Amino acid sequence: MNHIFYFDGNSEKISWTVETSDSVVKQDREHVQMYKNKVTDLQSKYIAFHVGLFWAIGTFIIKNEDSIKVKCNEKILIDHFESNQEPDDNFIKKRMQFIKQLISQRKLKIKFELM
Repeated sequence: MNHIFYFDGNSEKISWTVETSDSVVKQDREHVQMYKNKVTDLQSKYIAFHVGLFWAIGTFIIKNEDSIKVKCNEKILIDHFESNQEPDDNFIKKRMQFIKQLISQRKLKIKFELM
Protein backbone atom coordinates (compact mmCIF):
# COMPACT_ATOMS: atom_id res chain seq x y z
CA MET A 1 0.00 0.00 0.00
CA ASN A 2 1.08 3.58 -0.60
CA HIS A 3 1.09 6.19 2.14
CA ILE A 4 1.98 9.84 2.57
CA PHE A 5 3.49 10.58 5.96
CA TYR A 6 3.80 14.10 7.40
CA PHE A 7 5.29 14.95 10.78
CA ASP A 8 6.22 18.01 12.78
CA GLY A 9 7.41 18.96 16.21
CA ASN A 10 8.53 21.77 18.47
CA SER A 11 9.73 22.04 22.05
CA GLU A 12 6.27 21.27 23.45
CA LYS A 13 4.57 18.78 21.14
CA ILE A 14 4.80 16.41 18.18
CA SER A 15 2.31 15.54 15.46
CA TRP A 16 1.99 13.28 12.44
CA THR A 17 -0.46 12.49 9.67
CA VAL A 18 -0.71 9.31 7.62
CA GLU A 19 -2.66 9.48 4.36
CA THR A 20 -3.67 6.40 2.41
CA SER A 21 -5.95 6.10 -0.60
CA ASP A 22 -9.03 5.81 1.60
CA SER A 23 -8.18 7.55 4.90
CA VAL A 24 -6.35 10.33 6.69
CA VAL A 25 -5.30 9.78 10.28
CA LYS A 26 -3.92 12.68 12.33
CA GLN A 27 -2.33 12.42 15.74
CA ASP A 28 -0.64 14.83 18.09
CA ARG A 29 0.95 14.45 21.48
CA GLU A 30 2.54 16.66 24.08
CA HIS A 31 6.13 15.75 24.72
CA VAL A 32 6.78 13.52 27.70
CA GLN A 33 8.20 15.45 30.63
CA MET A 34 11.81 14.46 29.93
CA TYR A 35 11.64 16.14 26.48
CA LYS A 36 9.15 18.97 27.01
CA ASN A 37 10.88 22.34 26.52
CA LYS A 38 14.24 20.53 26.54
CA VAL A 39 14.61 19.53 22.88
CA THR A 40 15.24 21.66 19.82
CA ASP A 41 12.67 21.87 17.04
CA LEU A 42 14.84 19.62 14.85
CA GLN A 43 15.21 17.04 17.62
CA SER A 44 11.46 17.19 18.12
CA LYS A 45 10.88 16.47 14.42
CA TYR A 46 13.02 13.35 14.72
CA ILE A 47 10.96 12.28 17.72
CA ALA A 48 7.76 12.89 15.73
CA PHE A 49 9.09 10.87 12.78
CA HIS A 50 10.11 7.98 15.03
CA VAL A 51 6.99 7.92 17.22
CA GLY A 52 4.61 8.50 14.29
CA LEU A 53 6.14 5.74 12.20
CA PHE A 54 6.17 3.35 15.16
CA TRP A 55 2.53 4.24 15.96
CA ALA A 56 1.40 3.74 12.34
CA ILE A 57 3.07 0.31 12.24
CA GLY A 58 1.61 -0.62 15.63
CA THR A 59 -1.91 0.34 14.57
CA PHE A 60 -1.54 -1.63 11.32
CA ILE A 61 -1.92 1.43 9.09
CA ILE A 62 1.58 0.85 7.71
CA LYS A 63 2.41 -2.77 6.99
CA ASN A 64 5.51 -4.67 5.89
CA GLU A 65 6.84 -3.67 2.47
CA ASP A 66 4.54 -0.63 2.13
CA SER A 67 5.66 2.45 0.21
CA ILE A 68 5.80 5.71 2.12
CA LYS A 69 6.33 9.21 0.75
CA VAL A 70 7.71 11.15 3.71
CA LYS A 71 7.01 14.87 3.41
CA CYS A 72 9.21 17.05 5.55
CA ASN A 73 10.08 20.74 5.83
CA GLU A 74 13.67 20.20 7.03
CA LYS A 75 16.22 19.71 4.25
CA ILE A 76 18.90 18.68 6.75
CA LEU A 77 16.71 15.82 7.99
CA ILE A 78 16.23 14.58 4.43
CA ASP A 79 19.98 14.91 3.79
CA HIS A 80 20.72 12.83 6.88
CA PHE A 81 18.70 9.95 5.47
CA GLU A 82 19.25 10.24 1.72
CA SER A 83 22.96 11.00 1.63
CA ASN A 84 23.85 9.35 4.94
CA GLN A 85 25.18 12.62 6.33
CA GLU A 86 26.25 12.03 9.90
CA PRO A 87 24.51 14.47 12.27
CA ASP A 88 26.59 16.15 14.97
CA ASP A 89 23.83 15.69 17.53
CA ASN A 90 23.95 12.36 19.44
CA PHE A 91 20.24 12.61 20.27
CA ILE A 92 19.43 12.82 16.55
CA LYS A 93 21.86 9.98 15.75
CA LYS A 94 19.98 7.70 18.14
CA ARG A 95 16.57 8.61 16.67
CA MET A 96 17.96 7.95 13.18
CA GLN A 97 19.09 4.50 14.30
CA PHE A 98 15.60 3.66 15.55
CA ILE A 99 13.92 5.00 12.40
CA LYS A 100 16.31 3.14 10.08
CA GLN A 101 15.78 -0.02 12.11
CA LEU A 102 11.99 0.22 11.67
CA ILE A 103 12.39 0.86 7.94
CA SER A 104 14.74 -2.09 7.56
CA GLN A 105 12.80 -4.55 9.74
CA ARG A 106 9.52 -3.79 7.96
CA LYS A 107 11.14 -3.56 4.51
CA LEU A 108 9.50 -0.19 3.93
CA LYS A 109 10.10 1.69 0.71
CA ILE A 110 10.76 5.29 1.75
CA LYS A 111 10.97 8.33 -0.48
CA PHE A 112 11.53 11.79 1.00
CA GLU A 113 10.05 14.98 -0.36
CA LEU A 114 10.82 18.51 0.81
CA MET A 115 7.70 20.60 1.43
